[in-house]
Amino acid sequence: SGLLSRLQTSAPTVPTLSSSKSFSQNIPSCLWKLGRLNHVAIAVPDLEKAQSLYKDVLGAQVSETVALPEHGVYTVFVELGNTKLELLHPLGEKSPIASFLQKNKTGGMHHICIEVDDIKAAMTALKKKKIRILSEEPKIGAHGKPVIFLHPKDCHGVLVELEQA
Repeated sequence: SGLLSRLQTSAPTVPTLSSSKSFSQNIPSCLWKLGRLNHVAIAVPDLEKAQSLYKDVLGAQVSETVALPEHGVYTVFVELGNTKLELLHPLGEKSPIASFLQKNKTGGMHHICIEVDDIKAAMTALKKKKIRILSEEPKIGAHGKPVIFLHPKDCHGVLVELEQA
């Protein structure tokens, strides 16, 4: 019992906040809320090979290929339980994925998608904070919901898609 009492008396103490103020008190309340990670998008030069990797080799549930002409892409979703992967392949020569694959021949991560509860309020607030949005209005994305993209130079090099939850 001598060792135990010495350990109890010599244990370091964890500082606590003496003030009743919370950390968030100085942060203005937002009219919109950031939600969960919806998906990570991967540009792929060979969509069939990529589908086969996730379905046949890794055993994931993989959706059918869907063409999204407004975005210039074919999409396939790989279900992961807590989120998804979106496989992107160019649809037409003017596809943003075609230019991405010209620079990244083997493909790679293209963007992340995070859900928001109010995309219009998010757009207004982000514009006020000098975050560039790559379109004037939301477009309908692969899930049939409004989406916007934030400029990667304003997001530490990451293309961020926000999707209405």
